[in-house]
Amino acid sequence: MPNIALVVGASGITGSNLAHELISQGWKTYGLARNPNHNITDLHPISADLLNPESLRLALADIAPTHVFFTSWMRNETEAENIRVNGSMVRNLLDALSPKQSVQHVALVTGLKHYLGPFDAYAKEGFLPQTPVREEHPRLDIENFYYAQEDEVYAAAARDGFTWSVHRPHTVIGKAVGNMMNMGTTLAVYATLCQQTGRPFRWPGSEAQWNGLSDVTDARVLAKHLVWAATTEAAHNEAFNVVNGDVFRWNWLWQQLANAFGLDAVGFDGTIHPLEEEIANDGPLWQEIASQYQLIEPRLNVVASAWHTDLDLGRPIEVMTDMSKSRKLGFTVYQRTDESFFDLFDQLRADRVIPARIES
Repeated sequence: MPNIALVVGASGITGSNLAHELISQGWKTYGLARNPNHNITDLHPISADLLNPESLRLALADIAPTHVFFTSWMRNETEAENIRVNGSMVRNLLDALSPKQSVQHVALVTGLKHYLGPFDAYAKEGFLPQTPVREEHPRLDIENFYYAQEDEVYAAAARDGFTWSVHRPHTVIGKAVGNMMNMGTTLAVYATLCQQTGRPFRWPGSEAQWNGLSDVTDARVLAKHLVWAATTEAAHNEAFNVVNGDVFRWNWLWQQLANAFGLDAVGFDGTIHPLEEEIANDGPLWQEIASQYQLIEPRLNVVASAWHTDLDLGRPIEVMTDMSKSRKLGFTVYQRTDESFFDLFDQLRADRVIPARIES
């Protein structure tokens, strides 16, 4: 039976890179989103609302996937609402597919909030795990929409007999315009604003993040990990951390990122300088830059997600992950983190998300 993939959230960083990987490996691949991605060759786009069961039933009427990759989520005002909405999205999709009995495996992408707590309690006292975080770390005694999503997958697997995998990346680095958790592009946009105005490329985060060890997840690594777990029997019914495989300190990487834009790097100066405040008034300036260099997106709040970058870079502890579980089972993909950023910057320039160069 041929592999037929349904990528939920195919317009995002994770979903779009996963679609490319699946297609390159010969999978017939459908991409489901409210606003489907029509820019990936050989991807079959599907428009549907995950919160509307009838919309899903109609959209999936003629599609019987063997593998489902769920990479989507929706941010809400409270964690209780995050749980209700994001749990419903997973449940509605799997309920719509259940009568087909075609699904063999479901992969769910969550993240390190599994260990660090949800948005409104993120990396706060009482919710600080020992690092590097490991998969066997117990759930926190607090509401978390990642747990709700997992529980929906477990319940549907028990009902329909498919296997599952849960993937917990650290900050995902890759291209996607309009994504709400998009550190790589946000830093590229910030660097471009610094180039245009002559401002220094100033570290926005905490001392702990500046000096501590960290890691991130290249979207291409995550894509390969998702396909590996879906097709490796020993990886079924398991949760995995997934990162690049190296560790770094931001006090080193920040200079490398500054060099990529010809900027002067300014490190931690004793105060956190949130990016959300730093670029709060730069919307009109970004429109001017977009017009001058014919960029594809003139809205600063669409290309940059400063709030989430601040969340990660402002954490009061160093954060890195243990990948021993994946390594032991045979996943050996490795990616240098500085090159993840450099590759992304090259892609953003080529796709006119940021200028190829700033004219002096």
